[in-house]
Amino acid sequence: MVYHKGVVDYGKIDLSKASREELLALIAQQATLIAELQARVKALEAQLARDSHNSHRPPSTDHSRRRTKSLRHPSGKKPGGQPGHPGQTLCLVDAPDHLVEHRPQACASCGTTLPDSAPREVERRQVVDLPPLRLEVTEHQVHRVSCPNCGHTTSGSFPADVTQLVQYGPRLQALVVYLLAYQLLPYERTQQMVSDLFGVAPSPGTFETMVERCAAELVEPEAQIKRAIIKAEVAHFDESGFYIAGERRWLHVASTPRLTYYAAHRNRGKVATDKVAILPTFSGYAIHDAWSAYLAYKVCRHGLCNAHHLRELTFLEEQESQRWAKTMRLLLLWAKRRVDEAKRAGKSHLDARTRQVIEQRYQRILVVGFRLNPPPAGPRPPGQRGPRKQTKARNMLERLQNHQDAVLAFVDDFRVPFDNSLAERDIRMLKLKQKISGCFRSEHGADAFCRIRGYLSTLRKQAVPMLAALDRALRGNPLTPALSPV
Repeated sequence: MVYHKGVVDYGKIDLSKASREELLALIAQQATLIAELQARVKALEAQLARDSHNSHRPPSTDHSRRRTKSLRHPSGKKPGGQPGHPGQTLCLVDAPDHLVEHRPQACASCGTTLPDSAPREVERRQVVDLPPLRLEVTEHQVHRVSCPNCGHTTSGSFPADVTQLVQYGPRLQALVVYLLAYQLLPYERTQQMVSDLFGVAPSPGTFETMVERCAAELVEPEAQIKRAIIKAEVAHFDESGFYIAGERRWLHVASTPRLTYYAAHRNRGKVATDKVAILPTFSGYAIHDAWSAYLAYKVCRHGLCNAHHLRELTFLEEQESQRWAKTMRLLLLWAKRRVDEAKRAGKSHLDARTRQVIEQRYQRILVVGFRLNPPPAGPRPPGQRGPRKQTKARNMLERLQNHQDAVLAFVDDFRVPFDNSLAERDIRMLKLKQKISGCFRSEHGADAFCRIRGYLSTLRKQAVPMLAALDRALRGNPLTPALSPV
């Protein structure tokens, strides 16, 4: 009998002449091969079944045309503005920039000329529009004046930001940086847009100089944002892969509802988070997705992202028929509703009875789950190193058991959010940057972009006009955002 790469070669087996022992050995090997193939098919089916509704994968990677199930539930509200919404209706202004009068010259009935002194009523309507778009050129002249008394020549001086014979001003530079770093336009499209609007087309090298100059002015504001996040009671952390000059790198984010900090690094794990230097001294609640590099920090407390848990539990429920997973998913959602109701009622914590019920149900679900998913038995497969490979269900159960305090942190402390959506939103736009514009060309460029984007994200969270702030930064007087984390 001949076997090749785990496949039985029936062409070289004469079953009619095989002995009983040879047939039994053949059946045993076939059974082993069938079991291995079944496990492989199951793993591939599970891989194909994973999409944005039951895993951490983003919707853009969904391979199926079917509509995925959302974890959100309908609000029951009608589309459009809700009762009490202030609205954004345009209002008349008292002092318009231009006034155009449409006065009739003759009576529409008899044709009599209407004098200026005739009685009149005025109906007002206003059109809000852009002024004609054109660049303004401001010439600076330095005068050297001789003193009539002693003859000494005294010279004026150019403004500190006027350094070239001809240069682009801070307002245009602010617009370019805003388009590149916040609206995520590629250099070529930014060049085309500036050309269409103003009739000039700065080169990509000029754009890079503008970005570098802006980043240099934001070193201190970035450091202040970082220090404020370290002092926050609750901060969100996440990481995602991106590319610099075609090589894999990792983008790290730390954020609060009012602050955002980005950093690029070669590594994903603790080497990178140590270099970013927020988590090593952070003592509040760190909200994240249970990545081991985050859990390694013991000074802070941890809150795990339950949106991740809901998706993973959905996968176990739908693809592996793990009924305990559905029960756990419903329990987490029920606990969230109780917390939300208590917050709306002005309470700072759940009543003791509700808290006890949540914990007791949580423990009972884990007991059932572990009973249905025992640890792997039998000898270790040849060549396998490290811990025994476990099922996804077993791994999920152990995470929920070992980190119960972090899973239920939102129940015990109302400052802790249910999920890590804030950090995911903050990092998603930089992933979109790569989809639109491709990878960064250098680490220096990536660092400059991260600094500017973190600053602009912070301003956006605080409702500060970004173009005006960039104008100030490019004049050498950057605005310091409010440093309160919430």
